[in-house]
Amino acid sequence: MIFMVSGKFASPAKLIPKLAQELKKEELIQPVAWAKFVKTGAHRERPPQQPDFWHTRAASVMRRIYLEGPVGVQRLRTYYGKTIKWGYKPKHFMLAGGNQIRKILQQLEAAGFVEKDAKGGRKITSKGRKFFDGAAKSVSKQ
Repeated sequence: MIFMVSGKFASPAKLIPKLAQELKKEELIQPVAWAKFVKTGAHRERPPQQPDFWHTRAASVMRRIYLEGPVGVQRLRTYYGKTIKWGYKPKHFMLAGGNQIRKILQQLEAAGFVEKDAKGGRKITSKGRKFFDGAAKSVSKQ
């Protein structure tokens, strides 16, 4: 009996770094010039310190689209947002920044991994599904 490996069942802890490593090889998916100076949202104190943050976030966004698609920027902002508590004040939920997510979606779209859906948001293409499942297959072999 042959089982097809799907990205749906792969461990995210192993899959996202592998997918980020594969996305680094793509010429169209590169961090924008201002990415190292900008926080990812109002709930953060500093910009990301990881050198490959852009590719890791792109891999995570691609996984969200694969699992939930079609997904728009607003739903991704909610997913990457965080509840913040300032001492005695009541805690509030803060959305993540939308510009980085938007740029990543545009780059994934230019690379052919995602496309705009007629209903709104973006969905994964057959090329993106093949790319994603290939990374999941290599992770499952380890």
